[in-house]
Amino acid sequence: MKRLLIAAVASMALFGAAQVDEGLAKSKGCLACHSVDAKKMGPAFKDVAAKYKGKADAEATIVGMLKSGKAASGKSHPAAKASDDEMKALAKWVLSQ
Repeated sequence: MKRLLIAAVASMALFGAAQVDEGLAKSKGCLACHSVDAKKMGPAFKDVAAKYKGKADAEATIVGMLKSGKAASGKSHPAAKASDDEMKALAKWVLSQ
């Protein structure tokens, strides 16, 4: 019973974190060009997560793209107007999709 309670609390914490980061993505304008599961102007976040799955430097790579304004495709990407912590949170959220 104790394990079930711990698992439930952990699941709620993860769900809450995902909601906060999706809200952050909305507030920073990411969802104007991206969607979680469908290509818009930019790739779907699920596709980005699949591309970087298992790569140790995935989070740093995405944060670098957000800072520099250069996408992996070589196309331009607006530099994110976010703090380093916000960019890390966004990268983690994208990679969790």
